[in-house]
Amino acid sequence: MSKEIANLEPRILWEIFSEMTQIPRPSNHEEQIQNWAVSFGEKLGLETSKDEAGNVIIKKPATPGMENRKTVVLQGHLDMVPQKNSDKVHDFQNDPIETLIDGEWVTANGTTLGADNGIGSSAAMAVLASTNLKHGPIEVLLTATEETGMDGANGLKAGVLDAEILINTDSEDEGELYVGCAGGEDANISFNYTTEEVPVGFVALQLSVTGLKGGHSGMDIILGRGNSIKTFFRIINAAEELGVRLASIDGGSLRNAIPREAFGVVVVEEAKVADFIALVDEIADAVKAELAATEPDLDIAVEETELPESLIDVATQKNVTKAVVACPNGVIRMSDSMKGLVETSTNLAILKSDAASKTINGGCLMRSSVDTAKTELGTRLKAVFELAGAEVTLSGAYPGWKPNMDSPILKTMQNVYNDKWGKVPKIMGIHAGLECGILAQNYPHWDMISFGPTIRFPHSPDEKVNIETVKKFWEFLVATLEVIPEE
Repeated sequence: MSKEIANLEPRILWEIFSEMTQIPRPSNHEEQIQNWAVSFGEKLGLETSKDEAGNVIIKKPATPGMENRKTVVLQGHLDMVPQKNSDKVHDFQNDPIETLIDGEWVTANGTTLGADNGIGSSAAMAVLASTNLKHGPIEVLLTATEETGMDGANGLKAGVLDAEILINTDSEDEGELYVGCAGGEDANISFNYTTEEVPVGFVALQLSVTGLKGGHSGMDIILGRGNSIKTFFRIINAAEELGVRLASIDGGSLRNAIPREAFGVVVVEEAKVADFIALVDEIADAVKAELAATEPDLDIAVEETELPESLIDVATQKNVTKAVVACPNGVIRMSDSMKGLVETSTNLAILKSDAASKTINGGCLMRSSVDTAKTELGTRLKAVFELAGAEVTLSGAYPGWKPNMDSPILKTMQNVYNDKWGKVPKIMGIHAGLECGILAQNYPHWDMISFGPTIRFPHSPDEKVNIETVKKFWEFLVATLEVIPEE
């Protein structure tokens, strides 16, 4: 399957991306892809290094006659989000991605594709490999572990790179130039619980919420998609009057993905099983009606299962349930300065019980382009969960990227796009965590911009990239490098 995409145009870019899909590269398991990138640079005879944070840096001299142009760093990240459909057998640490061409799109078979940010990184590497381009000095920065903490960007040391301009390749709408992004912070939640015995006369049932689309918790949060954890506990909260007891919960998997599935085991008095199933059906009908336009494949199911060894104590069950029901989730505020842009949001991403440690652990990722709004949202989340008896810590904060509307590279790229395609690209901010704001901490002089091809549904198994926009993205990049001004 991957050989098919290697034949697409521009071939040099698609061949590199095809190779990437065959190398496992989920976040925190990136040694193979990093070694591959190092080997890529070394085989070209270029100055290549890997720093302590896992970033791969490759430098290419200017083509003849372009030596006096400003140095440009082309930046992308090497890791990908590992998400799959529940019926798909796939080991992200060992198995290659199975790519498919579906009309105008490239997608994957039941898993994330890794076009985020594999296409952008492949474009940067294609510049390194190309022998017929005109460009000034190029530095390629391929960062580590962007998706789970931006570790590479945070670990990049000052003075390693000489560039004056940074072109980030991690945006996902062709025809748009991004000049700002949201900052983020994690809320880490933990409940301790004690165990109780299963009462005599109770039946065990597995409650499953599946079929939601999920997606990127920044890019897709505006789409109003369902949250499997919130839906699961909407049912548990309503079933309190039936005496339903919770034994386990397993919802969501990644901090930056809207949770698509949630599974849990509950026990119900045998005489009330029918009432519980009727209640689940009633809530399922309501949620399906509420989300009819965004979640047509939502499925909420109940089936009998083996009795659990123990239950979560009733007080903790009630506290967790009420806290999840009350937890802010989704878009909190839209931007006042840029129409259609989310300013502040939060995503209740993970909630899992651990029988060994007798804890229930959860996580939210908060995003905002306004630092004080992000701080206030963290205060709200702490208040909700601490009132319910949880321990809450805030961590992993990273800054946003403040737009510079007088940016020279912005004006250059606007002119290039207009000359080639007869229109000026949109200037945008993005409600996601690009690495630009972090990188600017050690390189404050950089003139920065972000762009990319059209990618839909990143961080979900529905991820796909539009083939024609990849070609346009490449042509735009090549044309921009030709007109970078002199120092």
